[in-house]
Amino acid sequence: MATQPSATNVQTMRKKKKKGKVKWSNLYTFSCLRSPPPVNQSDFGQPGFSRVVFCNDSGMHRTKPYKYPINDVSTTKYNVVTFLPKSLFEQFRRVANLYFFMLKEGVEDWHRFLQDLEVNSRKVKVHIGNGSFLDRPWKVLRVGDVVKVSKNEYFPCDLLLLSSSYEDGVCYVETMNLDGETNLKIKRCLECTLGFDEELKFDKFKATIRCEDPNSSLYTFVANLEFGDEDEDTLISSYPLSPSQLLLRDSKLQNTDYVYGVVVFTGRDTKVVRNSLKSPSKRSRVEKKMDHVIYVLFFMLLLISLITSIGSARYTDRKHTAKEWWYLQLLEDTDASFDPNKPLISGFLQFLRALILYGYLIPISLYVSIEVVKFLQAMLINNDLQLFDEMSGKSVEARTSNLNEELGQVEMILSDKTGTLTCNQMEFRKCSIEGISYGGDVNAIVRAASHRMNINIESYRFNIDAEDSTPRDSIEMHEICTDQDNEVHNSVLDDAKTTRNLGIKGFNFRDDRLMNKMWVHGSNVWDMMMFFRVMALCHTGIPVENGEETGSHKLKYEAESPEEVTFLIAAQEFGFQFCKRTQSSMFVKEIDSSSEEVEREYKLLNLLEFSSSRKRMSVIVRDEVGQIFLFCKGADNIIFDRLGDSGRTYQHATTMHLANYAEDGLRTMAFAYRKIKDLEYEEWSSTFAKAKATIGSEREELLENVSEIIEKDLMLLGAVAVDDKLQDGVAECIDKLAQAGLKIWLLTGDKKETAVNIGFACSLLRHDMKQFHLSLSRDAESKNQPKAMNDEILNQIEASYQVTVNEKTKDDPFALVVDGKALEIALGDEIRDDFLQLAVNCSSVICCRVSPKQKALITRLVKKYTGKMTLAIGDGANDVGMIQAADIGIGISGMEGMQAVMASDFSMPQFRFLERLLIVHGHWCYKRISKMILYFVYKNIVFGLTLFYYELYSKFSGDVLYDGWYMLMFNLFLTSLPVISLGVLEQDVSSDICLEFPALYQQGQKGIFFSWKRILGWMGNGLLTSVTIFILNVNILSSSTFRQGGEVIDISHLGVITYTIVIWTVNCQIALIITHFTWIQHIFIWGSILCWYIFLLFYGALPPVYSGREFKLLIEAVGPAPVYWIVTLLVVVVALLPYFIYMVIMRSFYPMDDHVIQEMKYGRKVVVDDEMWLREKQSSRKVTHIGFSARVDAKILYLKDQLHKKRMFIIKSITNSPIRRSITINSLENRDSS
Repeated sequence: MATQPSATNVQTMRKKKKKGKVKWSNLYTFSCLRSPPPVNQSDFGQPGFSRVVFCNDSGMHRTKPYKYPINDVSTTKYNVVTFLPKSLFEQFRRVANLYFFMLKEGVEDWHRFLQDLEVNSRKVKVHIGNGSFLDRPWKVLRVGDVVKVSKNEYFPCDLLLLSSSYEDGVCYVETMNLDGETNLKIKRCLECTLGFDEELKFDKFKATIRCEDPNSSLYTFVANLEFGDEDEDTLISSYPLSPSQLLLRDSKLQNTDYVYGVVVFTGRDTKVVRNSLKSPSKRSRVEKKMDHVIYVLFFMLLLISLITSIGSARYTDRKHTAKEWWYLQLLEDTDASFDPNKPLISGFLQFLRALILYGYLIPISLYVSIEVVKFLQAMLINNDLQLFDEMSGKSVEARTSNLNEELGQVEMILSDKTGTLTCNQMEFRKCSIEGISYGGDVNAIVRAASHRMNINIESYRFNIDAEDSTPRDSIEMHEICTDQDNEVHNSVLDDAKTTRNLGIKGFNFRDDRLMNKMWVHGSNVWDMMMFFRVMALCHTGIPVENGEETGSHKLKYEAESPEEVTFLIAAQEFGFQFCKRTQSSMFVKEIDSSSEEVEREYKLLNLLEFSSSRKRMSVIVRDEVGQIFLFCKGADNIIFDRLGDSGRTYQHATTMHLANYAEDGLRTMAFAYRKIKDLEYEEWSSTFAKAKATIGSEREELLENVSEIIEKDLMLLGAVAVDDKLQDGVAECIDKLAQAGLKIWLLTGDKKETAVNIGFACSLLRHDMKQFHLSLSRDAESKNQPKAMNDEILNQIEASYQVTVNEKTKDDPFALVVDGKALEIALGDEIRDDFLQLAVNCSSVICCRVSPKQKALITRLVKKYTGKMTLAIGDGANDVGMIQAADIGIGISGMEGMQAVMASDFSMPQFRFLERLLIVHGHWCYKRISKMILYFVYKNIVFGLTLFYYELYSKFSGDVLYDGWYMLMFNLFLTSLPVISLGVLEQDVSSDICLEFPALYQQGQKGIFFSWKRILGWMGNGLLTSVTIFILNVNILSSSTFRQGGEVIDISHLGVITYTIVIWTVNCQIALIITHFTWIQHIFIWGSILCWYIFLLFYGALPPVYSGREFKLLIEAVGPAPVYWIVTLLVVVVALLPYFIYMVIMRSFYPMDDHVIQEMKYGRKVVVDDEMWLREKQSSRKVTHIGFSARVDAKILYLKDQLHKKRMFIIKSITNSPIRRSITINSLENRDSS
């Protein structure tokens, strides 16, 4: 394999360009920038490695065999060809939909198409020849195209990095949209392509890439670049490529002005699209259960049709009956389907006729009504002003209306972290220097606990050291205060909160002891200065001009991680402004001990960067005096292990502060330093240089070992705490969801420490919760023996599960935290069930370092193992699989692209809107759809069975009780609008009450309103109502004359009276069901009844040739007869009486939660501030171990315990004091003398 061109020639070519001056490749030492390993050339051309890319010659990829997909990406379910067959299949999966077809699926898919169009139409600069770059849509990109991507832009497809704005071809990439990690990834191009850093140079650029076929692995890339310099007539050389040169679609360019790249994978071949699944077709559980209801009704239809058929055949075949009736022997004007001489054939034909006649039992129109209702429900969700985010200008959007009622039955939520719970912003909050904590203001948990305990807490940290006795670091508890004292105290807290909100972005810190140079008056200024120097020097950041504040001396910073940016901002606020970086020096404007600002230069000797195994970062610098210092920051346990004997002065105090910071959900990091002698450094530097020059797999291990040598005998300075800022309302939302009975799992690509901190911040974890950590030991992971690793994880799972079983009666909360490698093993076939058994017994589950496919796998396994309704929510492309695998998928329409949104069922701008979407709209939609279906079944049974009863009454004559137009009008006009209003506008309680009483949500989780008990109950109600109507009608009307002239009723009279009663009954029944009336419902219900009389009037006015036996029926026959109106009123009241009695009994003796609230709220028995109302509100909350309220309860118990201990200590101190002893002795002596 040929060697790469020398770096000298490359640098000579680049002297004419103005580029980034810092060579990051000279600063970094570990694996992020090492040369790619050689590739086996024999693999290329074989299966799996057949892809060939002709760089800057995309025309070669327009024809076979090198024709690859264009960069168009589609998330739609259908296309022009597949829409008809696929959508028909979707509709026919619903049992009753064999009768009709709708285009709703097409409308919803059209919206997906429009969002795809928006993404595919994004612009990127593409080389069109002659060194010219023009803006082109993403969708027209082809393999081989050369593109230019600028800062803060997303990569349109998978690109091979050719060059960047930095001199050595390095660029920073944010992959949060792929793996959820906030740290920037460093990519570096090959040295052979460094020269292509200007647009004109691409005119003659030609190269060939031979690489692996498209696959879903985000972290592998096997390829070779065949390239030669045509100007120098050199031979074409082959250079190995690695993932360090691959820029993935949907990742983002950061801290780099621009990069040039060549397209390798496009469209559906890109790795991120390969990780996503095809848009699944989801059906709600209610809809699936409704199919079984249809089966029951269909069985009922078959049964009564069979009864009709058998009855007709047997009755016709009996002697001295139908066969001998003279009018049945007439050959003229007879029914062709009925022949009394052939009873079996007539009976079979009667069966077919009955199937059609009694088909009203099957609620075919119910599906149409449901689709209309769900569409209108989705519109109400989309237009809810309380689900609108003013900051982003976006609102919650129902991307499909099929799953509205599912929102009210969710039991498990699987959530991403970055961008979903957090807003991708870091804030400097607190620090501990010299064993003293700064910025320790009261948090929301302690504030709520103090309010409920009615005590005055100036701060919630207990005094740990005599020196640390300031009001911010000690707790002062007083006995029950006056209301005035509490009001003053609360106003102070509110003022402090307001002050914090006015802070600088990334810096939410207030403490007068450090701000405004006040720290220079401290007792140990040297340690203070060294602390701030660690903050200002130990990083990889770059200062940039602050364009937002014209004339301001403050700088902005760009760095590899957001924590580094936060530290640099904080250092600047404390008076240590990092202002300049060169290849070998760092410049800081410092405040010296005399409060004067001076600029100092520090020679950068070495940078030992952070890695997941090291968990620390160090820089070695030489100051202007010539002293060499090592500044180190990292995880507290790692730093503490490297402290010298003389460097542990503040370790105890710092440890206590770190625990308190972690409990608040803050990310913590310890700071330390050491002074290095010149001779020691020279010896170490030569060893380090040899390790750095090593080529091979052992290079990284050698570098880590050498770093261990110098990173020892450190002096602890203190610690910092930064807040990975949660989105507004996340903690409150999780608290409300927990009270509603939902369990929440956190699935993130971040490291375990970060995930645990967020768990505390959003109240998924609390300090008294017993945590189980599943992780592989370093020894087992290094040996990489599958059986040994399986056994280790299985032992941990079994031991943890045994603890949950033994302590289950104590009601102790448990949390499970699983690391990436351990999770991969736990999800294996052998121990999968054991892992899930443990996980579902824990109150909170946090999975770290989770890949996109693992997220989808966990979601599927949880759904299958628990059988519970699952909801997945995320914001990035790495969450697509999880969103699609869940029963309900929600995409956050934030700042990280639209992949998650396009794959979701619902989208929302922020996590906090999930509270209202589920607890309010979910509860409403579930109850509305359930009531609607049950009522629809009821009214169809009432209507259909009256036809069957008349068949029995008429000795299976086959005559139809109702006119054909009556039967058509029943579901089409006279009962359709009330049921739609029920499904759209019904509210058992208002939205505010839903949020105040979250336990109402559990009605959907338990399936109370669409259980088989309720279904059969409503079927029975329909059966009873139909029997009541028919029997009363027949017995009242047939036993007496109908009018004063002696006329008796005929079939037309009986039919119209029975039909009138049915219309009145079913519409009055829906009025009894509805608990929230609007003017729309009144118009629809009573208007439907009025429409029946109007229809009857106009229909009867038509000539007899059209109206038949209904001619002037209302005006001349039934209308003038008082018995018509009396019977209607009487029978309707009697038919509705059983349900009314049932409702009174249930509300009086067996009330549900919503019944009690309705009585209290609308019955005017109490007002919302009464004791009864507050007691019911408190009891409605589900006892939970997670959420803000649970943490407050735990904090109250903790504070009470501490208060009790303090009281006992005071009593004991007073009892054992010398003064008390002397007083006691004197009193005894006086008593004896007396």
